[in-house]
Amino acid sequence: MKTYILATQNRDKIKEFKNKLGAAICLKTLDDYPNIPDVLEDGTTLEENALKKAREINAFTGLPAIADDTGLEVDALDGAPGVYSSRFAGESASYQDNVIKLLNELKGLKMEQRSARFRTSIAFVDSREAWSVHGSVEGFILEHPKGEDGFGYDPVFYYEPLQKTFSELDLDTKNTISHRGKAIDAFIHKLKELNQI
Repeated sequence: MKTYILATQNRDKIKEFKNKLGAAICLKTLDDYPNIPDVLEDGTTLEENALKKAREINAFTGLPAIADDTGLEVDALDGAPGVYSSRFAGESASYQDNVIKLLNELKGLKMEQRSARFRTSIAFVDSREAWSVHGSVEGFILEHPKGEDGFGYDPVFYYEPLQKTFSELDLDTKNTISHRGKAIDAFIHKLKELNQI
């Protein structure tokens, strides 16, 4: 079984990746390397950030590296917060801080004006190649959070076909329809094509 490193310490992301990848690969994370340097995410796109993280973590560990970057694009905000989603309310913002700022920015808008999408780019880098895959999902931003599960903007991201927020979905259901779930599916497909798993 091949060993890969997932370039994150985010427990929620790790859970989603492991849920999808199952026993197909041995997945290490940044938690396995306490002295690993931080990667400055200064790209202008999700793909740039994901590739940069994967390159730097691959160079440091020598392991094939997987990195993702995810953004929420809100049409009424001209695509913001986008690449700045995790730090929308500031560099050390919590999930709740970001959601509160988003809801304040959209205050007074009707549901049809609150369209949004999640996008994820997943990058892979090893000693021979570098590539990326993508996933997205359309939805709307509710006026108030709903649901107990999920993370980030999940409590206010309303998925119309199921009439629920991402926080109201169990992990298996969310991973079937979500931006990251779709990107991980595309990632697994590409690994199989390249005989990496």
